[in-house]
Amino acid sequence: MTARTWIREHLLTAEAIYGLILYSALIAGVSHDDSNAVEVLLISVASLLIFWGAHIFAQTLAAHGAEKKLSVAIGHALADSSGMLYASLLPSVPLILGAFSLMRTDDAVTLSLLIAMLVLGALGYNALGERGKHPVLRVLGAIGTAFFGFLVIVLNTAVH
Repeated sequence: MTARTWIREHLLTAEAIYGLILYSALIAGVSHDDSNAVEVLLISVASLLIFWGAHIFAQTLAAHGAEKKLSVAIGHALADSSGMLYASLLPSVPLILGAFSLMRTDDAVTLSLLIAMLVLGALGYNALGERGKHPVLRVLGAIGTAFFGFLVIVLNTAVH
């Protein structure tokens, strides 16, 4: 399997994009002036795992029936939802560095959110590239994709 194929199958999925936006919103919602990187990381990861578990449960319940065994439904749900967890890896790196006092917490949070927006932008660029769109449209799509993710994070933070 090539790197492009792996990315297509694991990171260019609705689950991965949802996971990235959700994880970013969790980071933004958890962080505040007196939080530390360990707290932000642990609460965000724990919350993402809870949402991931709910996603697996929902997919399993929806797919399980007379024609699909429970074990098969769970296996498909685990495979389909894995992108939710993969998407959190890059934004976690600055928080891990912050947890080891290699970065200030506010810098780690800011960098985590910036990485998430850049990944969303790259996904938007790639999606339009696969459709053979002109590079200018790809760049505009990348900006739009990153901006939409930014809006969701801002709205989530405002609500919570």
